[in-house]
Amino acid sequence: MKPLLRCLALTLSALLMSASPAAWAQAYPNRPVRMIVPFAPGGPTDVVARVVAQKLSEAWGQQVIVDNRPGALSTIGALAAAKAAPDGYTLLMGTSTSHAAAVSLFAKLPYDPVKDFAPISLIGLLPMVLVVNPAVPAQSVRQLIELAKERPGKLNFAGGSSSAQAGGELFKMLAGVNMVHVPYKGNALGLADLIGGQVDLMFEAINTALPQIKGGKVRALAVTSATRSGVAPELPTMAEAGVPGFELVPWVALYAPAGTPKAIVAKIAADTARLVKAPEMQEKFHAQGVDPSGSTPEELAAYQDAEIVKWARLVKQANMKME
Repeated sequence: MKPLLRCLALTLSALLMSASPAAWAQAYPNRPVRMIVPFAPGGPTDVVARVVAQKLSEAWGQQVIVDNRPGALSTIGALAAAKAAPDGYTLLMGTSTSHAAAVSLFAKLPYDPVKDFAPISLIGLLPMVLVVNPAVPAQSVRQLIELAKERPGKLNFAGGSSSAQAGGELFKMLAGVNMVHVPYKGNALGLADLIGGQVDLMFEAINTALPQIKGGKVRALAVTSATRSGVAPELPTMAEAGVPGFELVPWVALYAPAGTPKAIVAKIAADTARLVKAPEMQEKFHAQGVDPSGSTPEELAAYQDAEIVKWARLVKQANMKME
């Protein structure tokens, strides 16, 4: 029996070794996939991730489960993804925070955003909007600047991501005002406190702020992109509103742990890009103020490299410090 078992084992090993990467990709996925979101539920990244997860679940016939891991400006969730088995069954909805800004924000980042991940696809850009609590007596950015100068150190702004914090710090620097940053584990928590009046203002992604703006729970003053938003064309850009040089556009992208088979990465990238570029998804994202992309892994890698350099300059310029 032993020679027979040995023969069977060798035959099986040979079959496995002869299986091509393309064959692995064709069999993927054959069980549920976990998508880590490094922010709390309800935030802009979470909203986009759930749309993508649902569409991938439908395309693959396997459930893509969103796993929220908020904290430490997205680094807790990103670290969990970096340590996961590189088999394609753990993905990360990374952001400009976790994969660009964190390099400069943290003195000792517990993971390497480049070496510890396999880029898959850039999902889209999320322009932000400056919103204030309705009780704040400012109907425009210029009035907000005047109010902040009248009350130095009295106004505060919520920040549950590096982008939200950077928005407040840039505003302070370019407008010459003094405000207090209130950190949160996610923008959804900050937005809830803004609605409740615990904080005065924040820079939030349009896709999650829009329902609150339309409901009158917050007042929008300007968008952070270089051009006006198609979903809120009545809002001026920050530059038009009186803060020249202000432009800030966060992004979200899909990653896998480094070492994930290239064939599987290629399959996920192709499927994701196809879904993101589908007319239905384009319309859905545009309606939420998201500028959809759907890139190749190589395009995402190049984009991330440029963003790391940009954020290093931005972090230094805005004198951002972790709290």
